[in-house]
Amino acid sequence: MSDRATPNLPSRDFDLTQRFYAPLGFACTYRDDGWLILERDGLCLEFFAHPALDPASSWFSCCLRLDDVHAFHRICRAAGIPESTTGFPRLHRPEPQPWGGLMGALIDPDGTLLRLIQT
Repeated sequence: MSDRATPNLPSRDFDLTQRFYAPLGFACTYRDDGWLILERDGLCLEFFAHPALDPASSWFSCCLRLDDVHAFHRICRAAGIPESTTGFPRLHRPEPQPWGGLMGALIDPDGTLLRLIQT
């Protein structure tokens, strides 16, 4: 196994988290009462139980480095995630960045910001 890092993100409800991420291609590879691991094509998201989290005040975030940010954006749209500037969950369209890459965003039901990045 090569070295790697995985984000540790909050979940108010593991069942809700699994239902949200499943249509995006994430499958559960581990779960107990306090920890949940979801994986998709080399991406790994780990969640800890945080039932008291207020999504509106969440400051949790991570970056998903994607080979094709537009394809992932289409998957999110097909899953019914709205493009919006408010509410949870929501999606922001990938846009060209001054540094030469593309970046969009996915905000999950717990208010966690996942930056969708393609370089």
